[in-house]
Amino acid sequence: MRSQEPRSSSSCAACKFMKRRCTLQCLFAPYFRADEPKKFAKVHKVFGASNVTKILNEVPEPQRQEAVNSLVFEAEERLKDPVYGCIGAIASLQDKMFQLEQDLAVAKARLARCSSRTSYASCSTISPFSMLDGEFGMTSFDVFVTEQGCGLTNESRPHPFP
Repeated sequence: MRSQEPRSSSSCAACKFMKRRCTLQCLFAPYFRADEPKKFAKVHKVFGASNVTKILNEVPEPQRQEAVNSLVFEAEERLKDPVYGCIGAIASLQDKMFQLEQDLAVAKARLARCSSRTSYASCSTISPFSMLDGEFGMTSFDVFVTEQGCGLTNESRPHPFP
């Protein structure tokens, strides 16, 4: 889907970067506006204008904006991390998600343990932070998790890359 904004008389960021005249049929104009010169510069540095042209010509017009957004993201990540690029960002987010899932499982277990006690008052006087430090001691759930593994360990998973 082409940009809804009317096109100004100035060149798009791609044509300015490549120092060429921007025509009405310019493939880059709807996706690389003149006020975003760094956006095209990053994409050009990683992929090259010729490759971006080929990619945009292959993608159906309604999907081109998403393709450009993807190229910009991939280029930015590749410039941040030349070795792993966006795969490194994805792996990092997966590691964070795994750790948060572990934390959530531990918090749910401790909440269940606290709610199963006979008196709510015995749990309400204890700080939630001290509950997370293991002040309650080992329960059968903790023993099960420790013995069975269940993916709940304090060690983080090894990074998927060397």
